[in-house]
Amino acid sequence: MRPTWDEYFMQITQLVATRSTCLRRQVGALLVKDRNILATGYNGVPSGIRHCEEVGCLREQLKVPSGERHELCRGLHAEQNAIIQAARHGINIQGAKLYCTDSPCSICSKMLINAGIEQIVYGRGYADDLAREMLAEAGVETRLYNGEGA
Repeated sequence: MRPTWDEYFMQITQLVATRSTCLRRQVGALLVKDRNILATGYNGVPSGIRHCEEVGCLREQLKVPSGERHELCRGLHAEQNAIIQAARHGINIQGAKLYCTDSPCSICSKMLINAGIEQIVYGRGYADDLAREMLAEAGVETRLYNGEGA
């Protein structure tokens, strides 16, 4: 049976997430416009930096809960990497939709708002009330993917 567009893109986020080098959570993201994939991203360290599996996870060592103290992480979030990939290749993402395995944190939400992302479809929630509040205030539609869709 042919998947819906939401199902198709959410399945791709799962595949993208398999490239993640994060020891705590594997996240994948897609930026999509007019049913075309513009850029992908997964969470992990910047290019040329040793992966956490080599040097350890500082957040894990300090027992930092999920959703807190993002600045202590060596890695970038999947949404950040998708935005960066689009920028590196000169791709306009204004008006795009983000598909992501997880709802964005507050840092990513600010970036997505300023990048002009209009809708976010995510597979799992993330413990960040501020992110949800800012996205709602900015008029960015967010939707938990429930296995159905467009």
